[in-house]
Amino acid sequence: MLETPQSMSLEALVRTLRPHQWVKNLFVLAPLVFSKHLFNGTYALRALIATAAFCAVSGAVYAFNDVRDVEADRQHPVKRYRPIAAGLLSERVALIAAGALATSALVVTGLLDWTVAVAAACYLVVNLSYSLYLKQVAFVDVTLIAIGFLLRVLAGAFAIGVPPSPWLLACTALLAMFLGLGKRAHELHWSIQSGKEVGHTRAALAGYSAGTLRWAIGLVGAATCIAYVLYTLDHHTVAFFGTEHLVWTAPFPALGIARFAWLAFVDVREESPTEAMLRDWPFLAVVATWGVAVLAIVYR
Repeated sequence: MLETPQSMSLEALVRTLRPHQWVKNLFVLAPLVFSKHLFNGTYALRALIATAAFCAVSGAVYAFNDVRDVEADRQHPVKRYRPIAAGLLSERVALIAAGALATSALVVTGLLDWTVAVAAACYLVVNLSYSLYLKQVAFVDVTLIAIGFLLRVLAGAFAIGVPPSPWLLACTALLAMFLGLGKRAHELHWSIQSGKEVGHTRAALAGYSAGTLRWAIGLVGAATCIAYVLYTLDHHTVAFFGTEHLVWTAPFPALGIARFAWLAFVDVREESPTEAMLRDWPFLAVVATWGVAVLAIVYR
């Protein structure tokens, strides 16, 4: 069966929205899981709607970003194959789709609760600021990435009407900073290895150094593990879940962090480590095992 231009354009649009990256929006569901409401139908539905809305906003941001960076993407060994950079999708169609998705998401979140809509709107503003200029500023760029993850968690908490856990927010922010710094370390290494000028494909790289990134990644990675352990041992956590066994899940985040660092520093590929981890079976096995262990303890 021959593909029509319309079907090819639709496929290009879907690729531009990067649905494989929407897995990050599972952070919206974190408050649902850790508030012990996972099997409450009403709560679960509201959380899933908020998650879907953030997927729409994420897709809109990716489309806008690809239009904004089309010339730089064409100079990148991997990003040049993105639909807009490759000429498979027009910039006009991408912008129309981005506007429609963002508007729909804000309307839907507003119907859930105005606080969810505010979180979604802030997420959109933060990401647009990132795309327009702030991604060119070293360390500010990864800070904005971390803020985006925090807003996901806050939206999930607002959607089901539970107070966001300070520990959950701390672990989320630290983990997001770790992932962002790891991605920058990979990009810097790949830029040097390929013989291109640092900052050629991402301006912020000129503000980073390999040594500084290694220290920052080590410190943030360790802080993430420590924060998670302190959360599991906190007396409020123990009282809420009625068990001290959650601490036994601490090795899994540590293993996941170590595996991501391996992808960023040792097993260096053309693709970003944040994309490689989604196809890396050891990393996925660690995350899946951690998730099963947490559910077994929390919902025993």
